[in-house]
Amino acid sequence: MEERLYGDHTMADIDLAAVERRALDELAAACDAAAAAAWRARYLGKKGEVTQLLRGLGVLPADRRKQAGQTANRLRALLQEAFDRRRALLEASSPAPSAAIDVTLPARPHRQGHLHPITLTLREIERAFRDMGFAVVEGPQVEWDEYNFERLRIPADHPARDMWDTLWIDYERDGRYPMLLRTHTSPMQIRYIERHRPPIRVIVPGTCYRYEATDATHEWMLTQVEGLVIDEGISFAHLKGTLEAFVHRLFGPDVEARFRCDYFPFVEPGAEVAIRWRDGRWIELLGAGMVHPEILAATGYDPARYTGFAFGIGVERTAMLRYGIDDIRYFYDNALGFLEQF
Repeated sequence: MEERLYGDHTMADIDLAAVERRALDELAAACDAAAAAAWRARYLGKKGEVTQLLRGLGVLPADRRKQAGQTANRLRALLQEAFDRRRALLEASSPAPSAAIDVTLPARPHRQGHLHPITLTLREIERAFRDMGFAVVEGPQVEWDEYNFERLRIPADHPARDMWDTLWIDYERDGRYPMLLRTHTSPMQIRYIERHRPPIRVIVPGTCYRYEATDATHEWMLTQVEGLVIDEGISFAHLKGTLEAFVHRLFGPDVEARFRCDYFPFVEPGAEVAIRWRDGRWIELLGAGMVHPEILAATGYDPARYTGFAFGIGVERTAMLRYGIDDIRYFYDNALGFLEQF
């Protein structure tokens, strides 16, 4: 009896091991359910290759038919098991219908953030003074009473302490609580002078804390920039020229600055610096003055040789003027509608 032909081969010379390898390779390449279904039809369907092999066993001699049948059935079972595993894997990795991705939809835009208005203002202040030759240094936010008050000519019984109801740290030493959240960045005047010799030209940005009620123009936390210049021959004219240049840099060359006598314990003489705003009003911007000779002497400087000036700028107040904001509390409410305007 002549054996039935399958392609270019007879049933007798088909290599079932080669069929198995080819089928498994093609199944592994099936990347979705449709490709897997097409593979099953090609090998295990009614007209599939393995099905046709089994149907052709009848043409083999009786002594070969049993062994060929067992081999072909094992191949069919192996391929069916491999198909079941592959289908389960593809189904597990496919998204549920409700979570399916519609690739025709436009992509969702990525929201891009930006710096906080206080940070923007602080960086502009720093750039203004860097361009005038100032270095930027930082100091601790948790400070000793000695640096925050005592060495700035504000002893425990001084009325100037009434300006700040301070936030003290629960740390006791010698029956006192000498540690607090700094109320200004001025303590870095002392810290910096202790470790450096003139000429000194620095600004000190940082956060300060005051235990006081908040309103439209005051907060319990504020950002301040302290400035300090010490050298031979420094005069009030240098202070005035420096701060006028700063005002023109941030607010425009036509904005006037006014210097009026004011009191600060660590400067003599002291001055309040105000600017004439667009509506004609004078608005206080910062405090300044010549470094007190007693502070210079206490840190080892000769007041007869060295003089200097200092100033303190409130960053929130500066930002309120630049951006036309009438309530300081907006800065820290974290309202996106407000912050997205910058």
